[in-house]
Amino acid sequence: MERQDYTRLYHEMVLIRLMEERAAELYQQGKIGGFLHLYIGQEAVSTGIISNRKPEDRVITAYRDHGIAINCGIPAKSVVAELLGKATGVSGGKGGSMHMADVSLNYFGGHAVVGAHLPLAAGLALGDLYRENPAVTMCFFGDGATNIGFFHEALNLSKVWNLPVLWICENNQYGMGTSVERASAVSEIRQKAEGYGMKNAQVDGMDLMAVRKVSGEMMAEIRAGSGPQFLEVITYRYRGHSMGDPERYRKPEEIKKWQENDPIGIFRKYLLEQKIVSDGELDELDQKAAEELEEAVQFAEASPDPAPEELFKNVYYEES
Repeated sequence: MERQDYTRLYHEMVLIRLMEERAAELYQQGKIGGFLHLYIGQEAVSTGIISNRKPEDRVITAYRDHGIAINCGIPAKSVVAELLGKATGVSGGKGGSMHMADVSLNYFGGHAVVGAHLPLAAGLALGDLYRENPAVTMCFFGDGATNIGFFHEALNLSKVWNLPVLWICENNQYGMGTSVERASAVSEIRQKAEGYGMKNAQVDGMDLMAVRKVSGEMMAEIRAGSGPQFLEVITYRYRGHSMGDPERYRKPEEIKKWQENDPIGIFRKYLLEQKIVSDGELDELDQKAAEELEEAVQFAEASPDPAPEELFKNVYYEES
Protein backbone atom coordinates (compact mmCIF):
# COMPACT_ATOMS: atom_id res chain seq x y z
CA MET A 1 0.00 0.00 0.00
CA GLU A 2 0.99 3.59 -0.53
CA ARG A 3 1.29 5.97 2.41
CA GLN A 4 -2.06 7.61 1.58
CA ASP A 5 -3.73 4.21 1.70
CA TYR A 6 -2.60 3.68 5.30
CA THR A 7 -3.81 7.13 6.35
CA ARG A 8 -7.14 6.57 4.58
CA LEU A 9 -7.73 3.35 6.47
CA TYR A 10 -6.82 4.98 9.78
CA HIS A 11 -9.19 7.86 9.01
CA GLU A 12 -12.02 5.44 8.19
CA MET A 13 -11.57 3.52 11.44
CA VAL A 14 -11.56 6.69 13.56
CA LEU A 15 -14.53 8.12 11.66
CA ILE A 16 -16.54 4.94 12.21
CA ARG A 17 -15.73 4.94 15.93
CA LEU A 18 -16.69 8.60 16.38
CA MET A 19 -19.84 8.19 14.29
CA GLU A 20 -21.04 5.22 16.31
CA GLU A 21 -20.36 6.99 19.61
CA ARG A 22 -22.33 10.01 18.39
CA ALA A 23 -25.11 7.75 17.12
CA ALA A 24 -25.53 6.38 20.64
CA GLU A 25 -25.90 9.95 21.94
CA LEU A 26 -28.42 10.86 19.23
CA TYR A 27 -30.41 7.74 20.01
CA GLN A 28 -30.56 8.61 23.70
CA GLN A 29 -31.74 12.10 22.72
CA GLY A 30 -34.63 10.55 20.80
CA LYS A 31 -33.34 11.67 17.41
CA ILE A 32 -32.82 8.11 16.13
CA GLY A 33 -35.75 5.71 16.24
CA GLY A 34 -36.08 1.97 15.92
CA PHE A 35 -33.14 -0.33 16.54
CA LEU A 36 -29.50 0.75 16.60
CA HIS A 37 -26.66 -1.77 16.42
CA LEU A 38 -23.22 -0.24 16.93
CA TYR A 39 -19.93 -1.39 15.37
CA ILE A 40 -17.66 -0.09 18.13
CA GLY A 41 -14.75 -2.52 18.57
CA GLN A 42 -15.20 -4.21 15.19
CA GLU A 43 -13.83 -1.42 12.98
CA ALA A 44 -10.73 -3.36 11.84
CA VAL A 45 -12.86 -6.14 10.37
CA SER A 46 -14.70 -4.34 7.59
CA THR A 47 -11.96 -1.73 7.10
CA GLY A 48 -9.31 -4.40 6.60
CA ILE A 49 -11.35 -6.66 4.33
CA ILE A 50 -12.95 -3.98 2.16
CA SER A 51 -9.52 -2.37 1.63
CA ASN A 52 -8.90 -5.30 -0.75
CA ARG A 53 -12.01 -4.58 -2.80
CA LYS A 54 -11.99 -3.82 -6.50
CA PRO A 55 -14.76 -1.62 -7.98
CA GLU A 56 -16.64 -4.62 -9.39
CA ASP A 57 -16.67 -6.49 -6.07
CA ARG A 58 -19.94 -6.63 -4.16
CA VAL A 59 -20.55 -6.17 -0.43
CA ILE A 60 -23.59 -7.30 1.52
CA THR A 61 -24.08 -7.47 5.28
CA ALA A 62 -26.49 -7.77 8.18
CA TYR A 63 -27.93 -5.03 10.38
CA ARG A 64 -24.67 -3.82 12.01
CA ASP A 65 -23.98 -1.94 8.80
CA HIS A 66 -23.02 1.73 9.46
CA GLY A 67 -19.27 1.15 9.47
CA ILE A 68 -19.38 -1.02 6.38
CA ALA A 69 -21.29 1.74 4.60
CA ILE A 70 -18.43 4.14 5.34
CA ASN A 71 -15.86 1.62 4.08
CA CYS A 72 -17.81 1.24 0.84
CA GLY A 73 -17.56 4.95 0.14
CA ILE A 74 -20.90 6.28 1.39
CA PRO A 75 -20.31 9.76 2.87
CA ALA A 76 -20.71 10.15 6.62
CA LYS A 77 -23.37 12.81 6.12
CA SER A 78 -25.52 10.34 4.13
CA VAL A 79 -25.09 7.67 6.81
CA VAL A 80 -25.96 9.99 9.71
CA ALA A 81 -28.91 11.45 7.78
CA GLU A 82 -30.23 7.93 7.24
CA LEU A 83 -29.89 7.19 10.95
CA LEU A 84 -32.01 10.25 11.65
CA GLY A 85 -34.57 9.20 9.03
CA LYS A 86 -33.94 12.20 6.79
CA ALA A 87 -34.67 12.54 3.08
CA THR A 88 -30.98 13.12 2.40
CA GLY A 89 -30.03 9.75 3.88
CA VAL A 90 -28.47 7.07 1.71
CA SER A 91 -31.80 5.18 1.65
CA GLY A 92 -33.94 8.30 1.55
CA GLY A 93 -34.65 8.14 5.26
CA LYS A 94 -36.81 5.04 4.83
CA GLY A 95 -34.25 2.39 5.75
CA GLY A 96 -32.80 3.70 8.96
CA SER A 97 -30.02 1.98 10.85
CA MET A 98 -30.50 -1.54 9.49
CA HIS A 99 -31.17 -0.90 5.80
CA MET A 100 -28.39 1.21 4.31
CA ALA A 101 -27.53 0.45 0.69
CA ASP A 102 -26.12 2.04 -2.44
CA VAL A 103 -26.11 -0.25 -5.45
CA SER A 104 -24.10 2.30 -7.45
CA LEU A 105 -21.22 1.55 -5.06
CA ASN A 106 -21.89 -2.20 -5.19
CA TYR A 107 -23.01 -2.05 -1.57
CA PHE A 108 -26.12 -4.19 -1.38
CA GLY A 109 -26.84 -3.15 2.11
CA GLY A 110 -27.76 -4.12 5.57
CA HIS A 111 -30.48 -6.72 6.21
CA ALA A 112 -32.52 -7.02 9.39
CA VAL A 113 -33.53 -10.69 9.23
CA VAL A 114 -30.73 -12.83 10.68
CA GLY A 115 -28.99 -14.81 7.96
CA ALA A 116 -31.52 -13.93 5.26
CA HIS A 117 -28.97 -12.05 3.18
CA LEU A 118 -26.66 -15.06 2.73
CA PRO A 119 -28.75 -16.58 -0.11
CA LEU A 120 -28.81 -13.10 -1.69
CA ALA A 121 -25.02 -13.08 -1.61
CA ALA A 122 -25.00 -16.44 -3.38
CA GLY A 123 -27.35 -14.97 -5.98
CA LEU A 124 -25.10 -11.97 -6.57
CA ALA A 125 -22.13 -14.26 -7.08
CA LEU A 126 -24.11 -16.56 -9.37
CA GLY A 127 -25.01 -13.58 -11.54
CA ASP A 128 -21.36 -12.60 -11.81
CA LEU A 129 -20.44 -16.18 -12.70
CA TYR A 130 -23.00 -16.23 -15.52
CA ARG A 131 -21.78 -12.89 -16.88
CA GLU A 132 -18.15 -13.92 -16.49
CA ASN A 133 -17.65 -10.83 -14.37
CA PRO A 134 -14.38 -11.21 -12.36
CA ALA A 135 -15.94 -10.03 -9.11
CA VAL A 136 -15.90 -11.33 -5.57
CA THR A 137 -18.97 -11.03 -3.34
CA MET A 138 -18.04 -10.26 0.27
CA CYS A 139 -20.78 -11.38 2.63
CA PHE A 140 -20.53 -10.28 6.28
CA PHE A 141 -22.60 -11.90 9.03
CA GLY A 142 -22.46 -12.55 12.75
CA ASP A 143 -21.74 -15.76 14.61
CA GLY A 144 -25.42 -16.17 15.43
CA ALA A 145 -26.32 -16.46 11.75
CA THR A 146 -24.29 -19.66 11.43
CA ASN A 147 -27.03 -21.53 13.30
CA ILE A 148 -29.69 -20.45 10.80
CA GLY A 149 -30.92 -22.55 7.87
CA PHE A 150 -30.10 -19.78 5.39
CA PHE A 151 -26.42 -20.17 6.30
CA HIS A 152 -26.24 -23.85 5.40
CA GLU A 153 -28.30 -23.48 2.23
CA ALA A 154 -26.14 -20.62 0.99
CA LEU A 155 -22.80 -22.25 1.79
CA ASN A 156 -23.89 -25.54 0.23
CA LEU A 157 -25.01 -24.00 -3.05
CA SER A 158 -21.99 -21.71 -3.22
CA LYS A 159 -19.76 -24.79 -3.12
CA VAL A 160 -21.92 -26.84 -5.49
CA TRP A 161 -21.82 -24.03 -8.04
CA ASN A 162 -18.25 -22.92 -7.25
CA LEU A 163 -19.39 -19.34 -6.64
CA PRO A 164 -16.93 -16.45 -6.10
CA VAL A 165 -17.95 -15.62 -2.53
CA LEU A 166 -15.92 -14.78 0.55
CA TRP A 167 -18.09 -15.73 3.51
CA ILE A 168 -17.06 -13.55 6.47
CA CYS A 169 -18.21 -14.48 9.96
CA GLU A 170 -17.69 -11.58 12.37
CA ASN A 171 -17.45 -13.64 15.54
CA ASN A 172 -17.93 -11.01 18.24
CA GLN A 173 -18.47 -13.73 20.85
CA TYR A 174 -22.21 -13.24 21.34
CA GLY A 175 -25.36 -13.78 19.31
CA MET A 176 -27.50 -11.11 20.97
CA GLY A 177 -27.00 -12.14 24.62
CA THR A 178 -25.92 -15.74 24.16
CA SER A 179 -22.28 -16.75 23.95
CA VAL A 180 -21.02 -18.83 21.03
CA GLU A 181 -20.18 -21.72 23.35
CA ARG A 182 -23.77 -21.92 24.60
CA ALA A 183 -25.45 -21.52 21.21
CA SER A 184 -23.30 -23.51 18.83
CA ALA A 185 -22.22 -27.17 19.02
CA VAL A 186 -19.14 -26.07 17.06
CA SER A 187 -17.54 -23.15 18.87
CA GLU A 188 -14.70 -22.74 16.36
CA ILE A 189 -17.06 -21.49 13.67
CA ARG A 190 -14.69 -21.81 10.73
CA GLN A 191 -15.00 -25.59 11.13
CA LYS A 192 -18.59 -25.38 9.89
CA ALA A 193 -17.20 -24.72 6.42
CA GLU A 194 -15.42 -28.09 6.53
CA GLY A 195 -18.79 -29.80 6.15
CA TYR A 196 -18.99 -28.32 2.66
CA GLY A 197 -15.38 -29.01 1.71
CA MET A 198 -14.72 -25.28 1.76
CA LYS A 199 -11.32 -23.74 2.40
CA ASN A 200 -11.41 -21.69 5.59
CA ALA A 201 -9.28 -19.63 7.93
CA GLN A 202 -9.42 -17.72 11.21
CA VAL A 203 -7.86 -14.31 11.90
CA ASP A 204 -7.50 -11.81 14.75
CA GLY A 205 -10.15 -9.22 13.98
CA MET A 206 -8.59 -6.59 16.23
CA ASP A 207 -5.51 -6.37 13.98
CA LEU A 208 -6.34 -4.54 10.75
CA MET A 209 -3.16 -5.59 8.95
CA ALA A 210 -3.70 -9.25 9.79
CA VAL A 211 -7.31 -9.04 8.57
CA ARG A 212 -6.23 -7.31 5.37
CA LYS A 213 -3.50 -9.87 4.65
CA VAL A 214 -5.52 -13.02 5.19
CA SER A 215 -8.65 -11.75 3.43
CA GLY A 216 -6.59 -10.39 0.54
CA GLU A 217 -4.95 -13.78 -0.03
CA MET A 218 -8.33 -15.53 0.05
CA MET A 219 -9.89 -13.05 -2.36
CA ALA A 220 -7.00 -13.47 -4.79
CA GLU A 221 -7.58 -17.24 -4.79
CA ILE A 222 -11.32 -16.76 -5.30
CA ARG A 223 -10.64 -14.49 -8.29
CA ALA A 224 -8.38 -17.21 -9.69
CA GLY A 225 -11.28 -19.69 -9.60
CA SER A 226 -10.92 -21.45 -6.25
CA GLY A 227 -14.62 -21.15 -5.51
CA PRO A 228 -16.03 -19.90 -2.19
CA GLN A 229 -13.94 -19.56 0.95
CA PHE A 230 -14.85 -18.94 4.59
CA LEU A 231 -13.14 -16.51 6.97
CA GLU A 232 -13.87 -16.41 10.69
CA VAL A 233 -12.81 -13.07 12.17
CA ILE A 234 -12.41 -13.06 15.96
CA THR A 235 -13.59 -9.68 17.20
CA TYR A 236 -15.62 -8.09 19.99
CA ARG A 237 -18.31 -5.45 20.28
CA TYR A 238 -17.74 -3.03 23.15
CA ARG A 239 -21.39 -2.01 23.37
CA GLY A 240 -24.53 -4.11 23.72
CA HIS A 241 -26.18 -6.03 20.91
CA SER A 242 -28.39 -3.00 20.39
CA MET A 243 -29.17 0.13 22.39
CA GLY A 244 -31.82 -1.69 24.40
CA ASP A 245 -29.42 -4.39 25.59
CA PRO A 246 -29.02 -4.45 29.43
CA GLU A 247 -25.84 -6.56 29.00
CA ARG A 248 -26.49 -8.88 31.92
CA TYR A 249 -24.70 -11.74 30.16
CA ARG A 250 -21.15 -10.36 30.49
CA LYS A 251 -19.07 -8.63 33.14
CA PRO A 252 -17.43 -5.19 32.84
CA GLU A 253 -14.05 -6.84 33.39
CA GLU A 254 -14.48 -8.83 30.18
CA ILE A 255 -15.22 -5.72 28.15
CA LYS A 256 -12.26 -3.89 29.68
CA LYS A 257 -9.94 -6.75 28.77
CA TRP A 258 -10.95 -6.57 25.12
CA GLN A 259 -10.72 -2.77 25.11
CA GLU A 260 -7.06 -3.08 26.05
CA ASN A 261 -6.66 -4.74 22.64
CA ASP A 262 -8.36 -1.86 20.81
CA PRO A 263 -8.17 -2.13 16.99
CA ILE A 264 -7.56 1.58 16.43
CA GLY A 265 -4.78 1.60 19.02
CA ILE A 266 -3.17 -1.47 17.45
CA PHE A 267 -3.19 0.08 13.98
CA ARG A 268 -1.92 3.41 15.28
CA LYS A 269 0.99 1.63 17.00
CA TYR A 270 1.79 -0.23 13.77
CA LEU A 271 1.87 2.99 11.75
CA LEU A 272 4.21 4.62 14.25
CA GLU A 273 6.53 1.61 14.60
CA GLN A 274 6.81 1.27 10.82
CA LYS A 275 7.46 5.03 10.58
CA ILE A 276 4.70 5.37 8.01
CA VAL A 277 3.29 8.50 9.67
CA SER A 278 4.16 10.59 12.70
CA ASP A 279 2.25 10.93 15.94
CA GLY A 280 1.36 14.50 15.04
CA GLU A 281 -0.03 13.47 11.66
CA LEU A 282 -2.23 10.87 13.30
CA ASP A 283 -3.53 13.51 15.70
CA GLU A 284 -4.40 15.64 12.67
CA LEU A 285 -6.28 12.72 11.15
CA ASP A 286 -8.19 12.32 14.43
CA GLN A 287 -9.15 15.99 14.28
CA LYS A 288 -10.14 15.75 10.62
CA ALA A 289 -12.43 12.81 11.37
CA ALA A 290 -14.02 14.70 14.27
CA GLU A 291 -14.68 17.72 12.03
CA GLU A 292 -16.11 15.54 9.26
CA LEU A 293 -18.48 13.90 11.71
CA GLU A 294 -19.59 17.22 13.17
CA GLU A 295 -20.39 18.49 9.68
CA ALA A 296 -22.31 15.28 8.99
CA VAL A 297 -24.42 15.66 12.13
CA GLN A 298 -25.19 19.31 11.34
CA PHE A 299 -26.13 18.34 7.77
CA ALA A 300 -28.39 15.55 8.96
CA GLU A 301 -30.18 17.59 11.60
CA ALA A 302 -30.80 20.39 9.10
CA SER A 303 -32.14 18.01 6.44
CA PRO A 304 -35.88 17.62 5.78
CA ASP A 305 -37.95 14.58 6.64
CA PRO A 306 -39.12 12.44 3.70
CA ALA A 307 -42.31 13.74 2.06
CA PRO A 308 -45.47 11.71 2.82
CA GLU A 309 -45.73 10.53 -0.81
CA GLU A 310 -42.37 8.80 -0.44
CA LEU A 311 -44.26 6.01 1.35
CA PHE A 312 -45.64 4.89 -2.01
CA LYS A 313 -42.41 4.97 -3.98
CA ASN A 314 -40.07 2.01 -4.55
CA VAL A 315 -42.66 -0.43 -3.29
CA TYR A 316 -42.80 -2.31 -6.61
CA TYR A 317 -40.41 -2.31 -9.53
CA GLU A 318 -41.90 -0.92 -12.73
CA GLU A 319 -40.43 -1.29 -16.20
CA SER A 320 -39.67 2.12 -17.70
